[in-house]
Amino acid sequence: MPSAASAPSPCKGLSIADQSLAAQEALLPQALGVFGVCLPIYVWAGSYAQNSAWMSATFAIFAINWGLFYFVVQWLRRPEARETAGRTRVHVLCGLLWSGAVWQMAAFADHAGPARDTLLMMTVAAAVACLFFTTPLLPALLIVGPLAMAGPLAFLLSSSESSGLARMAWGAFAFASMLSLILNQNLRRQFALAAERSTLAAELAASLEEAERLARSKSALVATLSHEIRNGLTGVAHVLASAVGQGGRAAPSRDQLGAALNAANDLISVLNATLDTETAEAGRLSVDNVPLDAAPMVRELAALIRPEAAAKGLEVQVFVEPQLEARESGAAVADPTRVRQVLANLFGNAVKYTLRGRIEARVERRGADRLAIAIADTGPGLSLEELAEAFEPFHRVTRTGAGVPGAGLGLSLSRQLAKLMGAELTARSALGVGSCFTLELAYDENARAEISAAVDESAVVQAAGLRVLMAEDDGLNAAMLRTILEQLGHQVVHAQNGRRAVELAKSLGFDLIMVDGRMPVMDGREAILAIRRLPGPAAEAPIVAVIGGEAHEASQCLEAGADSVMRKPANVASVARALAEATAARRPKAA
Repeated sequence: MPSAASAPSPCKGLSIADQSLAAQEALLPQALGVFGVCLPIYVWAGSYAQNSAWMSATFAIFAINWGLFYFVVQWLRRPEARETAGRTRVHVLCGLLWSGAVWQMAAFADHAGPARDTLLMMTVAAAVACLFFTTPLLPALLIVGPLAMAGPLAFLLSSSESSGLARMAWGAFAFASMLSLILNQNLRRQFALAAERSTLAAELAASLEEAERLARSKSALVATLSHEIRNGLTGVAHVLASAVGQGGRAAPSRDQLGAALNAANDLISVLNATLDTETAEAGRLSVDNVPLDAAPMVRELAALIRPEAAAKGLEVQVFVEPQLEARESGAAVADPTRVRQVLANLFGNAVKYTLRGRIEARVERRGADRLAIAIADTGPGLSLEELAEAFEPFHRVTRTGAGVPGAGLGLSLSRQLAKLMGAELTARSALGVGSCFTLELAYDENARAEISAAVDESAVVQAAGLRVLMAEDDGLNAAMLRTILEQLGHQVVHAQNGRRAVELAKSLGFDLIMVDGRMPVMDGREAILAIRRLPGPAAEAPIVAVIGGEAHEASQCLEAGADSVMRKPANVASVARALAEATAARRPKAA
């Protein structure tokens, strides 16, 4: 016979209903024990049966109930018997089985002759026992108890000679019911307190875990900043000091300047990845999923890495599924900026870690609703343990990462961005063979992506020699953007706020206008609206909105009348692409 110690008990984290069921189950072995102890008494009572058939039927009902009850007790301990509503129904049905047995015993006792009253009072005790064992579970208490008591009371009231016993039975039942309801109410209050305590404990554990995670992240961030950024800035500072003639040294060579530029670009990459990772973990990184044409984006990124790959003797190839090449229908659905960021990181890693061989990008359909962009290389390859480590933030694979700059954030950030877009980033690798990273995007058969002119090299060439109005309040950003524009062959006029940009656009003719999204006096959205309201050709000038990266800021600028959006920080490729997009978008309108 199972003991109470082995029976299930209320568990931490359970609801009031689950705790009630657990307490009910804890009483089931004791209920079996009570019915087993009562068996000899039942055998004695059976001697008063009028015939052997009735006595046999009575014992059969008792044995069947006991056997079913035993198997139910064992079943309730199994993992599959955890559904609350189903367990509640099973408990009530088991109680109804014993209520039926009490009715049958009461009918038997009613025909027991001289022992009638004694046996009927025994059935009253059995009904009270049913009431007691259903106390933790309120539905069972309200259903099983009254039904079990109804049988003995009905037979006691059927004879005027037992009316006194009937009143005693009524009193016993009322008193037992009152005590059971009080106990049930106290149990439910305790269960509620236990559930609340469990919730608070779980929240506290989650808070501690989050605090520990943040502490680890901040520690790794400080270590990364200390190593990557301090070393890089030190090198850049030395070269700049030499350039201005400090320390009596000669002017830096072209190679030294190139090394300083590379170090500065690496620092920018580390900072961007770090900031994006922290923003994503804080839940503040947003995406704007729209239909996009993935093949041109892959080709453009492959073209950007070809010079660096060629310098290492690497071959870069792109394969696009013919159905996708036709562009007849269907498009991937994702955030174009974030997809570009993920793919740029994968291409960059492939060039960075591959010493010989080739890099191959493949764009293909997978099933009816997925599009896969796979980037494979012939690099050193990774083991399963190293592959898992590569996706951990601030972790770098020691075997392959020695001497290679980086913060160890690229792959972890890329996976976070993919998840935000409803996409998936997977990887497979083999030591000494190479690695393949696959970005799977959602694909809509009915979507149509706008074909961007930014990937058309001729459009970039045609966008040279423009008179550009640049509205930017930050001096350093303005100087950097001016340098890039002039490097691309454009003439630049600088306005320090949005209102000044509107005044210059009104009085002077410009081929293109670049407007920062956040400026004093008049922000980017207001400035774009004001320019579009100007009379004459000034309102038709192509406008590029320069934003910090937030999706809602981009949508506001586009709604105000911007032709393209460029996210900071700017570089030569992003500026050229933004200018080409804006001029291509505005050209049909001016025709």
